[in-house]
Amino acid sequence: MDIRKLITIDSEILGGETVFKDTRVPVETLFDHLEAGISLDQFLEDFPTVTKEQAIGLLDWASRIN
Repeated sequence: MDIRKLITIDSEILGGETVFKDTRVPVETLFDHLEAGISLDQFLEDFPTVTKEQAIGLLDWASRIN
């Protein structure tokens, strides 16, 4: 999946922080949740504007760059 369909950086949204596209949810929040042992499903419940496709797509993309 094209990363530009998953995330965006816009100086008008949260001061240019990387967020999930069409949301105000920082990408870092997903990684913080997972590092804290919070499940993906719980993250999605906490941030309903993020789709499961976005979250899984980002995790897949991140796994390929590491």
